[in-house]
Parts: sequence; C-alpha cells; structure tokens
Amino acid sequence: MEWLGSTILKTFWRPSVNVVRTRYHADKTRLVRRHGYEEKIWCGGLLPRTVGKPLPIPEYRPANVWTERKALFGQNDYIDILGPGNLHPVKTLYNVPTWIRGVSGHEYHILLRKKKMFAKTGSPKIRPTKWKELEKRLSFLYRKLNRKTKTGPSPD
Repeated sequence: MEWLGSTILKTFWRPSVNVVRTRYHADKTRLVRRHGYEEKIWCGGLLPRTVGKPLPIPEYRPANVWTERKALFGQNDYIDILGPGNLHPVKTLYNVPTWIRGVSGHEYHILLRKKKMFAKTGSPKIRPTKWKELEKRLSFLYRKLNRKTKTGPSPD
C-alpha cells in the first residue's frame, strides 16, 4: 500500500493472464466446453431418413366417447330445476375437493377453510413444504386484506 495524501492507494497482485487478441472474428478459436459429451437428442433440424426399416408409427386407437366419466358428464346440472327439490347441486359435486365444495368467498377464506380441514390430518408433517407455502400465502392475503380493503364505519 502506498500513501497518497489522505487516501490509500491499494495495489492488487494479479497473476499474468495470456490474453490472445484477434483482429477479426473469423480468426477466433472456440472455447471447448463439455469435451467428450455426446448429444443423445437429434437437434439438427428435420429428422434424418433412415436407410432400411421406417420409423415405427403407433397404432391408431380412437378414444372411447362412452366411458362412464364422459357419458355422465353434466348429468346433475339441472337437478335443482327438474328434480323434486330435496337435493342441492352442491351435494352432487363428487370430484371437487371438500374444502372448495359449496364455498363462496375470496381466496383467503377458501385457504382458511383448507388449513382448518388439513390441520387435523398428518398433512403438516407429511408435506411440510406445501404446508409452509399455504401458511405463507395465508399471511400474504391476510396482510393484503387488512391494508388494501376498506372497512365499514367504526361503531362510536
């Protein structure tokens, strides 16, 4: 270190690096990376034609439009209008998660309901990352609701 008035001029030691300067772009040599690696996926444009046997084409199998899931889709859509009235449409939502079934509200309320339902199960210990993400999202929505939404007049 050398003293120059009230400031200190630091000199750093650098090893000598041989820098090859080229005048033209065509004269530059490419840096060899991943030496010995063989690409297993063809990335040269269109697939090359193979000599001999052709590429295998899968056998055409049409989809079955009369599977139970497809055939019964929407069967309970008008049950409250056409039926006797003793069955609510929410009760017919078979393939919807239980914490969403029949809920009307914001994301915060749905997640609160989900947390309440899963807290009693082994979910917090089995899936700690999912549980942490759920709590993180809840805390974000809680702060957002408290800061950004208007409340009614205070009862004075």
